[in-house]
Amino acid sequence: MGDQLARAEDFEKQAEKKLSGWGLFGSKFEDAADLFDKSANYFRLAKSWDKAGSTYIKLANCHLKLESKHEAAQAYVDAAHCYKKTNINESVSCLNNAVNLFCEIGRLSMAARYLKEIAELYESEQNIEQAVVYFEKAADFYENEEVSTTANQCKLKVAQFAAQLEQYQKSIEIYEDIARQSLNNNLLKYGVKGHLLNAGICQLCKGDVITITNALEKYQELDPTFSGTREYRLLADIADAIDEEDVGKFTTVIKEFDSMSHLDSWKTTLLLRVKEKLKAKELEEDDLT
Repeated sequence: MGDQLARAEDFEKQAEKKLSGWGLFGSKFEDAADLFDKSANYFRLAKSWDKAGSTYIKLANCHLKLESKHEAAQAYVDAAHCYKKTNINESVSCLNNAVNLFCEIGRLSMAARYLKEIAELYESEQNIEQAVVYFEKAADFYENEEVSTTANQCKLKVAQFAAQLEQYQKSIEIYEDIARQSLNNNLLKYGVKGHLLNAGICQLCKGDVITITNALEKYQELDPTFSGTREYRLLADIADAIDEEDVGKFTTVIKEFDSMSHLDSWKTTLLLRVKEKLKAKELEEDDLT
């Protein structure tokens, strides 16, 4: 480990000397780039992640001086992957630099890939506001490149987090749109009821029985088989419980569904919000009587 660190520092010194010395403009930066690359690799082997990251940034700067934007972008990606282990903000900054360069040279699929990676970094840090921003950007790029499967994966992440942030309408529109797209695809049509269930749960969170009733009618028109599913029955029964202001019925309906089809933590969290609103309404009415 010590030997690798010493070699990394030695290559870095040689590179800095090349940059500060005389020499033909192009060859000076080419030679320095070669030495920074070797230095960064040894810093990585020594697991000195911050130094590896900063050295890859120096490498990127050399490539930019040489107008080699693709190589510069790749160096920023390498820097980001080193910083990912120690400093998420630096990692995001490097990936953003890479995205901008890939956009400049028309490599939009690469830009999409690293926008998604930024979103996933924010997700891992539980910064869901920023995760939404970058999953949306990534989805737009993937759509432009006609990579619809990955675009939809990103959109579903946006819908998931938007609902957690109580941006229910945004989530509803995404789930309904993906359900509509999936109906025409034999491989995806089995997921339609799940997307409509998620959209319906978001409708319930808005707390308007008329809206959820209208949504259920719309979903039946969209997919005539939906009204025969347990997902439809769950939404309809919850709507009835809300209309009747019956917390007991609400709880029973969810327990019965969960015993047959496990409700994940996202659905459970949102349904708990619906239940709390219903309980508050019930208490309010009790206070009035």
